[in-house]
Amino acid sequence: MPFYVLKLGGSLLESSRDLVRALVGLAEDGYSFLIVPGGGPLADLVREIHARHAFSEEAAHWMAVLAMEQYAYFLADGMGARLVDEIGKPNCDGIGQVDILLPYQALKKDDVGLEHNWDYTSDSIAMLAALRLDSPLIKATNVDGIVMEGKVQEVVFASCLLGKESCLDQGTLRLLMRKGMGASLRILNGTDPSAFISALKSENGGTTVIGR
Repeated sequence: MPFYVLKLGGSLLESSRDLVRALVGLAEDGYSFLIVPGGGPLADLVREIHARHAFSEEAAHWMAVLAMEQYAYFLADGMGARLVDEIGKPNCDGIGQVDILLPYQALKKDDVGLEHNWDYTSDSIAMLAALRLDSPLIKATNVDGIVMEGKVQEVVFASCLLGKESCLDQGTLRLLMRKGMGASLRILNGTDPSAFISALKSENGGTTVIGR
């Protein structure tokens, strides 16, 4: 039964619930997912407040994680997905299941591997979950992948993105490189849920980022 950790970015706010609904439909075919929510506009507000007022990165980190938790409730409401407070694979007796992580509750128990600064955002939390579960990670976002030299790359090494602006945070790249060649993630455009599901099932499209 296929299982994925899926980071559902806040950039997909307009299509996010349709995407969750599509994933719940895919669960009927035996697929399971642990969705890690992004922070979206709520985390952007935390960034703005942090830039304007003198308070610690530690406080800003946990405020941003709480923003992710609010997005989780938005994604789950009425969609048939289950909210969970621990990083784990769905226990669903051979059938598919879609779980949505409540990251504040989960990380307050154990967030070893994360630094508390803006280099480590929701991307890094999803990467940490995937590494702990030895699971493939897919980042659903509003771009087609990593663009270099004017075109979307099929494969990129994490080391090539260090210190550069992309749709991945720097913490994710560091976690990937720490794990090494055995770790990777895939970036897929989630603005069209049907196209996303097709790409997921066919394993075509997007960018694969490899931990090297």
